Amino acid sequence: MNLPTVKQLRYFVALESHEHFGKAAEACFVSQSAFSTAIRELETTLEVQLVDRTNKNVTVTHVGRQIAGEARRCIRDIESLVELARSNHAPLTGELRIGIIPTIAPFLLPQVLPAIRKRFQQLRLYLTEDMTLRVYDKLMNGELDLIIIALPFALRNVEMLPLFKDRFLLACREDTRHTHPRGYIFNELNPESILLLEDGHCLRDHALSACHLQDVDKISRFTASSLLTLVQMVDSDLGISYLTEMVKKSTLLTGTAVKLWPLPEDSYREIGLAWRRGSAREAEFEQLGKFIQSAWETTLPTT
Repeated sequence: MNLPTVKQLRYFVALESHEHFGKAAEACFVSQSAFSTAIRELETTLEVQLVDRTNKNVTVTHVGRQIAGEARRCIRDIESLVELARSNHAPLTGELRIGIIPTIAPFLLPQVLPAIRKRFQQLRLYLTEDMTLRVYDKLMNGELDLIIIALPFALRNVEMLPLFKDRFLLACREDTRHTHPRGYIFNELNPESILLLEDGHCLRDHALSACHLQDVDKISRFTASSLLTLVQMVDSDLGISYLTEMVKKSTLLTGTAVKLWPLPEDSYREIGLAWRRGSAREAEFEQLGKFIQSAWETTLPTT
């Protein structure tokens, strides 16, 4: 009996997710021609048509959807087998694939990666930056081993290790026309004076919750697709916003008139590490989490 390869299953899962040969091939770091060949070989092996192909679109067939679900389970089982084998090796050696969200990556990684590389010299890190739900999907599909995300965020079948609190700060120009930074009162803000990231960024949801932004009329209809764009909008005094303490350790505000002002102590998100529930590498992941926590704390300002 001819059996599909793990590579073919991974490629098909990617195709089912993206529904586009080019994007799926790019996600798998392979040429589109090699990707298409692998999918045809999988169809031949299974003796079933997995996708309907037209000039512009790819439609996964009904049986293809069912096979994609089974393929994900197969990949997870194989990942568990590999994890079990690796659990007998020295901890935190070999390959480790980590997903991290864009509102954490540029601030946390420069602070902790040098320490990780120095301490765990046999560890090869592969990093993927994407939004929370996407790195979660990749975690559950076996494409990633760990994800670093902002909490709270409801995810199923994962173990969470909180690392540290990341407090929110008011971000605005000192001469802003929208508020008095040193005497900021939310209820006194004008309509549409709050600028936030667009839907899909968890920082938006966390700011709404942690900073108690209950009056939606005060939130601008204009949104930013990135933190860099958000800061530029605030620098132009189109409104005020809410950033976190992580920004203090970066160059994000360099060259702008944007400053950060304290908010109540309960205004924060929590940075956490997550992995698949039942992983044989749980102790190893906890060790890395505690190391990241320690490395981050050593970079905190003394004042």
